[in-house]
Amino acid sequence: MIRNRDFVIVNLTPWDFEFGNNCCNIALEIAKHNRVLYVNPPLDRVTAVREKDQPKIQKRLDVLAGKRDGLEEVAENLWTLYPDTLLESINWIPSRLVFDFLNKRNNRKLAQAIQRATARLGFKDFILFNDNDIFRCFHLKEMLDPAMYIYYIRDQLTAVPYWAKHGKRLEPRHIAKADAITANSTYLADYGRQYNPHAYYVGQGCELSAWDELLVNEIPADMRTIPGPIIGYVGALNSHRLDIDLIAHIAIARPDWSIVLVGPEDEAFQASRLHQVKNVVFLGSKDPSELPAYVKSFDICINPQAINPVTIGNYPRKIDEYLAMGKPTVATATKAMEVFAEYTYLAEKATDYVDLIRQALEEDSEEKRKARKAFAASHSWENNVAEIYGVMEGRSEIRDQRVEIRDQRSESRDQRSEIRE
Repeated sequence: MIRNRDFVIVNLTPWDFEFGNNCCNIALEIAKHNRVLYVNPPLDRVTAVREKDQPKIQKRLDVLAGKRDGLEEVAENLWTLYPDTLLESINWIPSRLVFDFLNKRNNRKLAQAIQRATARLGFKDFILFNDNDIFRCFHLKEMLDPAMYIYYIRDQLTAVPYWAKHGKRLEPRHIAKADAITANSTYLADYGRQYNPHAYYVGQGCELSAWDELLVNEIPADMRTIPGPIIGYVGALNSHRLDIDLIAHIAIARPDWSIVLVGPEDEAFQASRLHQVKNVVFLGSKDPSELPAYVKSFDICINPQAINPVTIGNYPRKIDEYLAMGKPTVATATKAMEVFAEYTYLAEKATDYVDLIRQALEEDSEEKRKARKAFAASHSWENNVAEIYGVMEGRSEIRDQRVEIRDQRSESRDQRSEIRE
């Protein structure tokens, strides 16, 4: 347990992101015993122009114009910062030299905004925790001189074209200079360890209080007439992450099963042949608070994940939610899913899905449901942050060395001042 320290958290996802994110949960947990400054991603010039009429962008523009304070207290010991600086939009610049020059300037502007906020809050000797922001925070370790710098990996960002252009070159260097790497999947920890020996798997948290079947008193109205057995999925229907052909195979192979998909569709899903398969049911977007009721109404939960560089290392937070409800779960086998192997059915190909869903239906029992719930309960945010603290404590000599260096620098400055006098 780390207590009574100051943390600065920089990240890719803003505090006011409507769907929540890992880093918000981590910040809230850390703030139970420490002071935390959560730094929202700075506004960039292109977004400021293109989305200027959006309420969230207008709020940031008001901060830039000095019409409102960018520093807000959102919970006890927890502040968010909307930086009072505008960054240049540089990601698609082809020249490495020009990109690196402008990126360093962007970093400096962000560092100065953070320094103004930490000075106001009286933060001293803080720990800097970076949630996967490769570019905007690339130089912050040098510019802010934190007691410790932790780089947290939760996605294989460099598999995405936006990040790949400069990220494939810069992320390995970023990882190498961090004091420690924390990753939410074993795959990503292995990736980090290629460039930094101090890379560790710390798992993932889940908001378990929301995923309790005892809190669900009613089956959703649009589920009541769907014949069982019901094979269900909740979440964004994103063709980069889910295998459309796999879902179609399950539905066509077993027309006596209902395949229920709950979530917003991307263009590929909207245009897919799934809409012509009679036993596939699309229920559209739902409020996050409604999702546990849908999961409770499923007989089997699935995660028909596509295998590609974007998905292969992802920690499947969805699996924790399914298991917390006690549900039998069939998912695509990946390295990240090895953690769940004892409590889920892992499929390597489409035909495996059909066989394993049938097996899961036959084998389900109260004993298995209790075991799934108990396993999911171990993946609390408290336990996740405890793992992160363990990494930090294991690297505590970094902090001690930096404090000693600062003391030496201070003593040297005092001596020079005495000589001048």
